Amino acid sequence: MKEIYFSKHARLQMRERGATEAEVKETILTGEKLPAKKNRRAYRKNFVYNKLWGGHFYRIKQVMPIVVEEEKIVVITVYVFYF
Repeated sequence: MKEIYFSKHARLQMRERGATEAEVKETILTGEKLPAKKNRRAYRKNFVYNKLWGGHFYRIKQVMPIVVEEEKIVVITVYVFYF
């Protein structure tokens, strides 16, 4: 497996949106692969959450990093969705 690096922007988005580095790495390793714009790739994985986020209770947290894959994997941003 290629090494995974995080851009500064990705780390900021992870903090603001509630994703951990471990969740992002697990998503890249075991999640669903999707095409993304500009020759990028998205990965998507649902995690059991059962907690409050932003004052609301959610059962599922979906983590979706957007990456550039070359000789290494660079995470450029991370989206997080709560259900």
